[in-house]
Amino acid sequence: MQTAALGFRVHSGWAAAVVLCGPLDAPVVVDRRKIQLVKIFSYTFRQPYHTAEKMARQDATKFIRGVQMEAKRLALSALRSLQTDLAEGDFKLVCGALLLASGRALPALEQILASHALIHTADGELFRDSLRTACARFHLPVQGIREKELFAMASKAFDVQPAALKQRVTAFGKSLGPPWSQDEKFAALGAWLTLARRAGP
Repeated sequence: MQTAALGFRVHSGWAAAVVLCGPLDAPVVVDRRKIQLVKIFSYTFRQPYHTAEKMARQDATKFIRGVQMEAKRLALSALRSLQTDLAEGDFKLVCGALLLASGRALPALEQILASHALIHTADGELFRDSLRTACARFHLPVQGIREKELFAMASKAFDVQPAALKQRVTAFGKSLGPPWSQDEKFAALGAWLTLARRAGP
């Protein structure tokens, strides 16, 4: 069974997931999919803290908790399905990468809802947290990587200039066809970097 790494790039209510396997100098994408993290794909659920901002505090707490539980359930189901599909192709996930925004810890709900910037951050973190929880349930170690540092870190790890690295990551998607947008490219690079870290020097 071949070992593989999983990369996530999260948006409001969904995530791009890309699975990569070695060799490290010429990795191959073996799966890519969109994971939906809300049951109803509408602004109300995709932007839960924005929605909660307009609610009475007790209702806001209950609503957010409901969206969190649903996101975790959907993430768990999606990861189980992905692992089953990979096992049929003789691949096993051994590590993962989760792209982060700021990476800073969030304050209490009261403070979040009083700040528009924190509301944006909290929406993203809710869905990232659902994926962290799902990976933990499957004992899949996941590294958080700040998105703005991704290319610099990968460039150093692979000793490849950022421009050349972008070309390599773009080429990963050629055999798959569209979609191979920035979401898939970034998720793939995160997976590649995590695979390299696991392999060691």
